[in-house]
Amino acid sequence: MTNDDLEEFRAGVVEWIAAHRGDAPDDYGPILPSGLVDDAVAWQRLLFAEGRTGIHWPVAVGGQGLTADHQSTWVEECARAAVPPFINMVGFVLAGQAIQLFGTDAQKDEHLRSILTGERIWCQLFSEPDAGSDLASLTTTATLDGDEWVINGQKVWSSNARVADRAILMARTDPDAPAHKGISFFLLDMTSPGVDVRPLRQMTGASEFDEVFLTDVRMPADRLLGPLHDGWRVGMVTLTNERGSIGAATIATQRRLDSMLAVGDDALDPVSRQRLVDLWSRGRTSALLGQRQGAAASVSSSLNKLGTTEMMFDFAELRVDALGAAAMLEGPESTGLLGAPGGRIAGGTSQIQRNIIGERILGLPKEPRPMSGS
Repeated sequence: MTNDDLEEFRAGVVEWIAAHRGDAPDDYGPILPSGLVDDAVAWQRLLFAEGRTGIHWPVAVGGQGLTADHQSTWVEECARAAVPPFINMVGFVLAGQAIQLFGTDAQKDEHLRSILTGERIWCQLFSEPDAGSDLASLTTTATLDGDEWVINGQKVWSSNARVADRAILMARTDPDAPAHKGISFFLLDMTSPGVDVRPLRQMTGASEFDEVFLTDVRMPADRLLGPLHDGWRVGMVTLTNERGSIGAATIATQRRLDSMLAVGDDALDPVSRQRLVDLWSRGRTSALLGQRQGAAASVSSSLNKLGTTEMMFDFAELRVDALGAAAMLEGPESTGLLGAPGGRIAGGTSQIQRNIIGERILGLPKEPRPMSGS
């Protein structure tokens, strides 16, 4: 593939989006709001019908059979136009990738095309009340009973669970194995008896996430994805090999920087203005680091995630400080401040990002992990 080929593809993408912008919902990000499901499904069906989805997926499952660079270009141009590149991130990036890497032919036939068509929406059931950043300590169990798995446990902070048809699920299948061992990876039908989804009300007043209770949930044995007891590896490979979203993240960062400069148009005292300059400089650094990384995710993405998260948290504080007493009233500034701590948790906590940077980029000694015996 030459640069000319990629630029020709980009030009076609830009032209197509311009012609269909009116059919798209606003870009809602990785979490599909429950009130936009019908609009998002209609958009995904149009993408499939027009050959604008599954850019780097195999042709055999309905994809376009192109490269990760083509996928990156598609996502990047969607970000520029503020339209969703696909119906939801968990389905396309996590479930779709996991099934392609580890699924049987039957699993690929059953699930991949339905992700592309928008027929099925996916959610992620990994974190638990006592197993968030320390995911290896999860206690949800999967017990084989004849030709069925029986699932019991509780998951939390699940995006899209209330609208999802399917879920990727990690559960413990060998309780006597070490923390990272004895975990398996499953494909769960969210309509199964015993699945109870409850919205979580945040301090912003919104409910972007759900908790999911699993009580004697039965599913066929063939819902296991990958080797038995090797779900940790399946999950980590899936999470760390995301491709095609780095360019979009850079565009999102630039939009945040532009919003910062708009605050500078207001009357700021010298101290606040210096804080703004510092935040903008940090944001530009994060954006440039993202551009250096390229289309494939790596441990370097922790630098961008940590930098952007902390920048936006500090910016939310600056906006409130600049507004003064009026920030105590309901409005975008106060809502932004209340929601800002969530950025330090979602997608891997800031503490975990610092560990990754220290251990895997700087080569510092690993943090003690008592549960694993190290």
